[in-house]
Amino acid sequence: MLTILEGSTFCICDDRGDIAADTSGFFAHDTRFLSRLVLRVDGASPLLLSSGRVEHFKAAFYLRNRANGIPRDALSIARERFLGTAMQERVTVRNECMERLDFVLSLEIAADFADIISVKLHDFALGDPEHAQPLPPPAPATYDESRRQLSIVDPAGDLSTLIVFSKTGRLDAGAMAFDLSLDPHEQWDVRVDVLPSIDGELEGEPAEHLDEEREMVGDVVAAWTLRVPRVRGGWESLRRAFDRSIADLAALRMRTGEYRRPLFAAGMPWFMTVFGRDTAITSLQTLLLGPEIAVGALEALAELQAQTEDPAIDAEPGKIVHEVRHGRCAETWFPRYYGSIDATPLFLVLLAETWRWTDDPSLARRLHEPALLALEWIDRYGDRDGDGFVEYSRRADHGLVNQSWKDSGDSQRFHDGRSAEPPIAPVEVQGYVYDAKRGLAELAREVWRDPALAARLDREADELRKRFDEAFWVEERGGFYALALDGKKRPVDARCSNMGHLLWSGIALPERVQPTVDQLLSEELWSGWGIRTMASDAAAYNPISYHNGTVWPHDSALAVWGLARHGYVAEARRVARALIEAAAHFDWSLPEVFAGYARDETPFPIAYPTAARPQAWAAGTPILLVRVLLGIEPDRARQRLVSTVKDELPSWLDGIRIEGVRAYGRTWTVAVERGHVTIAEGV
Repeated sequence: MLTILEGSTFCICDDRGDIAADTSGFFAHDTRFLSRLVLRVDGASPLLLSSGRVEHFKAAFYLRNRANGIPRDALSIARERFLGTAMQERVTVRNECMERLDFVLSLEIAADFADIISVKLHDFALGDPEHAQPLPPPAPATYDESRRQLSIVDPAGDLSTLIVFSKTGRLDAGAMAFDLSLDPHEQWDVRVDVLPSIDGELEGEPAEHLDEEREMVGDVVAAWTLRVPRVRGGWESLRRAFDRSIADLAALRMRTGEYRRPLFAAGMPWFMTVFGRDTAITSLQTLLLGPEIAVGALEALAELQAQTEDPAIDAEPGKIVHEVRHGRCAETWFPRYYGSIDATPLFLVLLAETWRWTDDPSLARRLHEPALLALEWIDRYGDRDGDGFVEYSRRADHGLVNQSWKDSGDSQRFHDGRSAEPPIAPVEVQGYVYDAKRGLAELAREVWRDPALAARLDREADELRKRFDEAFWVEERGGFYALALDGKKRPVDARCSNMGHLLWSGIALPERVQPTVDQLLSEELWSGWGIRTMASDAAAYNPISYHNGTVWPHDSALAVWGLARHGYVAEARRVARALIEAAAHFDWSLPEVFAGYARDETPFPIAYPTAARPQAWAAGTPILLVRVLLGIEPDRARQRLVSTVKDELPSWLDGIRIEGVRAYGRTWTVAVERGHVTIAEGV
């Protein structure tokens, strides 16, 4: 399937440009506004010549006709598609033979206005089509010949799809038909504008609206790519992966809309909306591109923070949102859902890290109340049983069973394959809480002028670290931190990638660091392309299980960050280089997840069939890796960026130059010459 997107609007089609499958369509506002768009010539589907994405918001499809009443290959057919807040397609047909041709070109069109979650449930890899509710039937369509407009209105609400044609056709059994007669080498084209509406109203004339938007989308993308720093020189693979990440993130930037600031959607195709966890982690990964990304994310997440308790959506006061939905999806399922155990501490981690990059007290003051609410949620609602650990247990009837980043239903398993029963305290989340309290203690001292709060948070972090080690450390199999604690406070003793996050957050005790590093790079966890989510000797291990044996680039990248923070630079470089080498096999665009097969078993990393791509925190991975490899860190006391690299860098990093890195209201240039990193203000 081929996808194009712009903001939170996207289109999934086959390689001929047709929308026909249960899970394809043109989507906006989490709603499918076009469930069928199939081109035929005299009732037959054309044959593919070539197709592909031109840019993230454009695609082109080149076709030829079948032998179906007219000679085969007599017609060249081109479909050019653009996506903005609406969709535009231009179909061009040329008679390539030496005789006049009479034929009917038709476009079968339908809209069912299904919500995106219901459509996703019909995906065999992600949902359960056999038990999913049937999708709605196509809504009725009416054609206004004088205005050349096909209108499809949802009988159940205010949703509608308006389709405007540049040429007059006739509506024939659900298809817009054009009776054509083309002389030799004559060309004909039609423009089709597809405009969604959730309130029954459209702004401006469709053609004028889309013409302006085509120009605007290109300008916005160009402005984004010009503003962010770029990697010059050095290892070509790293440079290409970095550049592709910039392009992928540009594709995922949602229109400001209700958030009034640009935010990254979590991933294409089913996650084109705000996810609290993804937003926080991607913002942490991309601070190198400029702190305004993180600032916008923090402000948006604060606005979406829960204010009241609502078990139906797993909400409690102070909790950061898990997922936001719109349109029909919000009506059918929920406008907001809060079933995430880690988004709230990650919000606080991001706040502290952004302050370190900016030294902007106004940001910390603006977010003082949301930060304290989040802190109260951690202590009051996150730790409901008072054991000193944050844990989750679903309360919403249709909520997620597992609410950490490994949120699939089978992700929390013991070494012998048994499922852990809730409430579950995930190992990495305790580290996030530790990091959050350390960071907030610093803010309390330096900005909020609250020494009592600072002292309390430092004390609580120290106590958590000690308590955590006693509860989560498992002495077997070389020693490791358990995946989680189950409802009976037993360590869930599968060896998993989550322990890499503990190096990043700093909660691991000094004497546990070396064993943790050894585990991450053991034969069972290290695939050669990245760190597996579950060790290969676990009963539940499966290299193509979503969370029980695959490799997630963002997960491995956080481990790289942790390795470097603890001085394991050779190990960090090994993992980072492998991830970049993996990116080369995905056209430099790292997917959400790929299979965990060992590198010596396969000549390239094996794709996971339903991995989101582009996906925000996968796209953020090369950005973070560049920062970590060059040791770029903020030094708030000196108001400058510094490099923490103490040894000579390997030759594959030599010659790198990054201009325009922003911190402390100034720009910085980072360069690697003869194995050494220099950071200077300006160019």
